[in-house]
Amino acid sequence: MPRLRWSKNTRRVPWLAASPWSIAAIALLAVSASLLVSAPTQALAAETAVVIPPPAQDNPKAPGPPQTAVLAGGCFWGVQGVYQHVRGVQRVLSGYAGGTKATADYEAVSRGNTGHAESVEIRFDPKELSYGEILQIYFSVVHDPTQLNRQGPDAGPQYRSNIFYADESQKRVAEAYIAQLEKTKAFARTIVTRVDSLSGFYPAEAYHQDFLLTNPKYPYIVIHDLPKIENLKRVFPARYNERAVTAATSN
Repeated sequence: MPRLRWSKNTRRVPWLAASPWSIAAIALLAVSASLLVSAPTQALAAETAVVIPPPAQDNPKAPGPPQTAVLAGGCFWGVQGVYQHVRGVQRVLSGYAGGTKATADYEAVSRGNTGHAESVEIRFDPKELSYGEILQIYFSVVHDPTQLNRQGPDAGPQYRSNIFYADESQKRVAEAYIAQLEKTKAFARTIVTRVDSLSGFYPAEAYHQDFLLTNPKYPYIVIHDLPKIENLKRVFPARYNERAVTAATSN
């Protein structure tokens, strides 16, 4: 079956806005997506999972206060959805990083000129989950780190691959892991993931939070994001948590 390509911003294309044909097209895509929910989701993945080794350099697991990681890897719906199913994660918020507070809103960020990337903030228990394990999942199943300023059907710098480190320890782990993956040629193409200091994370609008969990039949989610959840379950069974944490209920 040919792979459907449904972009988050499809609804902004003028012809989809107002003709009877647009209504019929949307209805057909929605029905198709609903039918595809029961199909093997792996075949629909925008990116194929890549089995990679864990980072050789990592922060040791140890009891302590919750830590945070901020990552960008394309549309934040799917990135949030993956980490909501990772054991040891306490909360995941969709949001924006890389720009200023003044431009941290969806309409502005979608124009691609704010410096922001659609990102997620992951709060995790450092006794149960390490920063390096978060990055292993990020490079393996969350996104394709070789795509420059895009992921799947979504194009623009707001969809770039970007790690925002909170301290020097996170920076060392991230840079060392990228060097490790490049040296071992884990990917067929060069990794283009940026590693930048976190200047601020700004939570996205409420309607973006828990989007995958509350809209599992939305065509974009079915085609591009549910396969990532299946890949997480398959590639990292020990890390997979069937019961997802939610932005609405987590502290």
